Amino acid sequence: MGLFSRATPTPLHDVDLVLADLDGVVYAGSGAIPHAVDSLTRAASDRRLAYITNNASRRDSVVAGHLSDLGLPTQPDEVVTSPQAAMRLLRDRVPAGSKVLVVGGDGLVYELEKAGFVATRSADDAPAAVVQGFAPEVGWTQLAEAAYALATPEDKGGIPWIATNTDWTIPQGRGIAPGNGTLVSAVHTAVGRLATVAGKPERPIFDEAVARFGAKHPLFIGDRLDTDIAGAQSAGIASALVLTGIDRPKHVLAAPKNSHPTFILGDLRELHEPYPATTVRGDITTVGGASVQIDGVDVRIVAEGDRPIDLVRAGAAAIWGTGRAIYGFRVPERLYADPFHRP
Repeated sequence: MGLFSRATPTPLHDVDLVLADLDGVVYAGSGAIPHAVDSLTRAASDRRLAYITNNASRRDSVVAGHLSDLGLPTQPDEVVTSPQAAMRLLRDRVPAGSKVLVVGGDGLVYELEKAGFVATRSADDAPAAVVQGFAPEVGWTQLAEAAYALATPEDKGGIPWIATNTDWTIPQGRGIAPGNGTLVSAVHTAVGRLATVAGKPERPIFDEAVARFGAKHPLFIGDRLDTDIAGAQSAGIASALVLTGIDRPKHVLAAPKNSHPTFILGDLRELHEPYPATTVRGDITTVGGASVQIDGVDVRIVAEGDRPIDLVRAGAAAIWGTGRAIYGFRVPERLYADPFHRP
């Protein structure tokens, strides 16, 4: 399932379920990313389309409504959220009906109560666990309540702490903003303990999605190597990294082995284009019209080709193929030029 093990007619060949991340893939803020709606609509014409999101601030029905408003008709059960994955973990750790301290928004409270727990915002209510997810309104007061509730380490009798995700950043219409990982880190700094993570890159959210739709050959599309692609790889799912969100060409070139995507896309139109084969002859790697040479510690561009995305693909294939870390090379700036759209 490696990126360069075989060529396929398109990334959608033999795929029976497309799972798309949302922020940075379908939309940034409230607006759709160019080409996303048309490309996903076309993909859904002969296979299932569903969504996985680490964003815990909204209910699945609200997310489905947003997608429908953008032109992607979606039912709530076609949205798999990190709060839903968090409830899977919580059920294994505390009795049904327990009070749980919530750091987050309506989406997290909704899933908590649907799962049979009682939400509280105060550590004084002796909660049986803390569940933390992103919401724009999360501030010092909620973070402080979590710290009070988590003062005792779990191995010394303290309560469980589950984070929906640890994404450091989140793309918004105005740019890149702090994500839930930043807020989880604030609590970690205060209490000196780590949260158990439910969403990407952990498996529960992927396993829930594959089981829900009975998929045999799913493809997951994301914009982050460390959560989306690493998570899909750990779950045994083919993946496509699209350069319309967080991670850029320079991150792709430097990606560790556990974050190598099956496909690299400039935007979602390329889901429907033949994916070029990678050829290696001696020390030269070629994708489409782009060729890159590894010469000791130097990475050289032999031919740029006429498609920037193929140059990124060729550079990634060449560097990854050595099994060496990026800092062991001298890489020309042109190789990680970034003409691709992002918020």
